[in-house]
Amino acid sequence: MQQAIPIRTKIQLGIYSVINPIVRLLIRLGLTPNMVTTIGLVLNIGVALIFIIGAEQGNRGDFSYIGWAGALVLFAGLFDMLDGQVARLGKMSSLYGALFDSVLDRYSELILFLGICYYLIAQHYFFSSLFAFIALIGSMMVSYTRARAEGLGIECKGGLMQRPERVITIGVSALACGCFAPLLGPDFKVFIPGIPVHVFETMSIFTLPLTIMAIMTNITAYNRLIDAKKALEKKEKSSTPTKALAVTLLLLMTISGPSVLAKEAPTGIKQDKTKLNFPTPQHIPNQLFYLQRDPNTNTIICALNLKNGQPDKQDPVHVFWIRYTEQSQQEELSYVQRTFAYGIKSRPLANQEYELNFVSYKKLPLRLAKSDQDASYYVYAMVNKKKVILRRIYLRIEGGTFWVPNVKYIQLEGTNAATGENTVERIPV
Repeated sequence: MQQAIPIRTKIQLGIYSVINPIVRLLIRLGLTPNMVTTIGLVLNIGVALIFIIGAEQGNRGDFSYIGWAGALVLFAGLFDMLDGQVARLGKMSSLYGALFDSVLDRYSELILFLGICYYLIAQHYFFSSLFAFIALIGSMMVSYTRARAEGLGIECKGGLMQRPERVITIGVSALACGCFAPLLGPDFKVFIPGIPVHVFETMSIFTLPLTIMAIMTNITAYNRLIDAKKALEKKEKSSTPTKALAVTLLLLMTISGPSVLAKEAPTGIKQDKTKLNFPTPQHIPNQLFYLQRDPNTNTIICALNLKNGQPDKQDPVHVFWIRYTEQSQQEELSYVQRTFAYGIKSRPLANQEYELNFVSYKKLPLRLAKSDQDASYYVYAMVNKKKVILRRIYLRIEGGTFWVPNVKYIQLEGTNAATGENTVERIPV
């Protein structure tokens, strides 16, 4: 079933069908999208100047300046649509062009509101100037919320007071104020019995829409924030398993104790200059491989669990701590660590081999098998597309916070099963 086109999109397409001949003319004249955007900025500067001149030279009952400013606002708003169409039809779209357009649009809007606020304050419409300033805040937050959300990879375009609606609201209300002022007169006021002040005057044709705009822009910004929150939460739930593994391992290992400098550096692997000197576990019976991360030297050991001289079919790998930050004693995993982080699930295969997976990360398949060369058991992994005897897993952390660590990579270290050469693979996170 074909999805219905939103009314706003239909109106936009209708406007494009009208302005496309103008767009093609601009392209033939050699105008670029950035030039069209700059023209729009210059016109909005002209709008602000009209408001400022009206504030300085006009009187409180002279609304002609507001009318001319409104007409120029609508004309300048046309260029906000033209630049995008020039880029699309002229095949001149670029990332910098999109940035240039966004930055100049913000300047245009700020300068426009500067002129409006200057006029209202100078003509003693102080209360209305507050709403104009609130409308400015809302307008900026509508744009900023979208930009910040898109910077985080979330589309955020909804709302009733996007830039075209804001331009039309200001332009039409200002033009209407200038046009109706001669008919109503400068002293036109509407009173309601029981209320000591008037509730409507000629200037209200311009200021009342500004007040509505002040409310609606901030509602739009709030709604965009809520929509972005939902989208970000959904995105975080579906984040990559590698990131989830790194964060889980880090948090649980951080609980194990404070970081200290190790006594002995591991051999065979080149270390980063900023990395701690980790101890190499020594004289651990049936050790298969171990896991370490900074900024803590406590180490997870994965050892072969034998029963009657053979790997225990139910639990072939014994996982436990060496607490180097204390007295280098061995310690069993807690229930939480065993169930959600470091516990290893196994599945028996043929020829007394086992498929292994960390409970926190099932996409790193490991295999426990007996070597044909020395009849010893090793854990094998595919590193750089080669079969490697796994010796060490290392998590590289660079700053961040306890809850949001900056995990740079996960490093797998081992020995090439065919050549005996040391092999290292880093998985960026």
